[in-house]
Amino acid sequence: MDLLEKAKENTQQKQKEEASIFIKLLSLFSVVRGVNILIIVIAQYLAAIFIFAPRRGLKNVLLDVELYFIVIASVCVIASGYIINNFYDVKKDLINKPQKYKLDNIVSQKLKLQLYFALNFLGVIFGFFVSWRAALFFSAYIFGIWLYSHKLKKHSIFGLFAAVSLSIAPFFAVFVYYKNFSNVIFTHACFLFFILTIRELVKELESIKGDIVQNYVTIPIKYGERFTKLLISIIVLMTLDPIYFLWKYPEIGAMKYYFYFAVPVLGFFTVKLWRGQSNKNYIQLHILLKILIVLGVFSLALIDTSVIINRLMNI
Repeated sequence: MDLLEKAKENTQQKQKEEASIFIKLLSLFSVVRGVNILIIVIAQYLAAIFIFAPRRGLKNVLLDVELYFIVIASVCVIASGYIINNFYDVKKDLINKPQKYKLDNIVSQKLKLQLYFALNFLGVIFGFFVSWRAALFFSAYIFGIWLYSHKLKKHSIFGLFAAVSLSIAPFFAVFVYYKNFSNVIFTHACFLFFILTIRELVKELESIKGDIVQNYVTIPIKYGERFTKLLISIIVLMTLDPIYFLWKYPEIGAMKYYFYFAVPVLGFFTVKLWRGQSNKNYIQLHILLKILIVLGVFSLALIDTSVIINRLMNI
């Protein structure tokens, strides 16, 4: 009987340890926003295949070691950025996202900071595998994320543009690598910039209470919710400009249907923005924008459907 009881105790102990490890990994996955990073990786590769290097074979792009290092460096730096942002936003998340706060803080702050420095180091090293310029870019990116988390996000205008610029930076790295300058790429960049700016403003509306506790002077806090909604509406109208020009480019192929879809979605978004002012309403709007962004990422594959077939055949 003693042996059976000891065996049961050992089994239960192992199960508890395994469950503890799983919960900690889940906590880290939440802290580094694993889903967001996965979408960014997919977006980088799709952008490389269909926008930045449309004339290269699929095999050449997917097996490009230097592109792989750029993507891995981006993953390391973005993950470390989410960690340091989480570190500075502890009080804010406790108010705005209490459930996420509980999950994120299963892992100690000490371990998070150790992982932060390790990921930054790896990001720069992977950058060096490409070139010293890439390493310098990722070093500057790391500093920019820290500066934003520590200082810039407390200020209305600087915080907004810093957040949007840092969100676009991973695509800028791939863009510079391929050195492909065209009107289509510039117009796509404008569209993405406007959408990300709208998303950041909605996030600020969503987190007003926590921002007040952290003494952040965001646009909704400094100028009010009505002004912020007006600003968002103006940017939505500005977004129609790159959409119109992208419709005219034959290079975007079947992706034009995504932009046909985006226009009524943005219209619905604007109406819903003005009709509600609850935190729940802002969360729903934020989710709607996320869906629009994710659909935009996957719709890159529609730029030229024949390219997909031809490239698969030429692997």
